[in-house]
Amino acid sequence: MDPYIYVAIVSALALLAYYFTLLMAGLARGRFQIIPPSHSGPPEYERHVRAHQNTLEHLVLFLPGLWLFAYVVSPYWAAGIGLIWPFMRVGYALGYHKAPEKRLLWLYASMPPIYIFILGTLIGGIVQLVRG
Repeated sequence: MDPYIYVAIVSALALLAYYFTLLMAGLARGRFQIIPPSHSGPPEYERHVRAHQNTLEHLVLFLPGLWLFAYVVSPYWAAGIGLIWPFMRVGYALGYHKAPEKRLLWLYASMPPIYIFILGTLIGGIVQLVRG
């Protein structure tokens, strides 16, 4: 079996986590009767939108980092480390929907995979270059 299938599954989970935040922001728009294109409304609505936007901001780092790390270091390690991210981002969004301070633990738990992927890819790439 191709080991990159695990990376593909984690990628799909990450996209589903992102879609969850998109769906929740859209449902909040209807619940709080926010007329497009406005993104202003009560704090409860704005927290849904911010959770969605912040997840997109992190997804842009997560997905390329995941695949680069898989290629340079290991698809198994990439999938194992990356599996944390989608679940932490859903927890982040659910926490943020309740209150801003309830997002922090989830946020902090979702960030290490990104750092590991980016730094691991850089270090692994340099090591490969040096070894020839």
